[in-house]
Amino acid sequence: MYEVLLEKQAERDLRGLQPDLFNRVIPEIRALAENPRPPGCRKLKGSSGDWRIRVGDHRVLYEIDNRLRVVGVLRIRHRKEAYR
Repeated sequence: MYEVLLEKQAERDLRGLQPDLFNRVIPEIRALAENPRPPGCRKLKGSSGDWRIRVGDHRVLYEIDNRLRVVGVLRIRHRKEAYR
């Protein structure tokens, strides 16, 4: 089991989501504690440990620390803005 931590920016991103999208994103983030590499996740190119999962048109960007068993959620962004 991994511990899931939200960065300050991810918390701000969550607060800005519409309620229906918020209710879809939260279970996906919680599921990262059980399996930080769920089906459909992708490792981001050009980074050492950053991953992403899709939730509709939005992306949850996160990093995995296997040694400490921590998943750090970095951002929750619309796909057009996620990789800037």
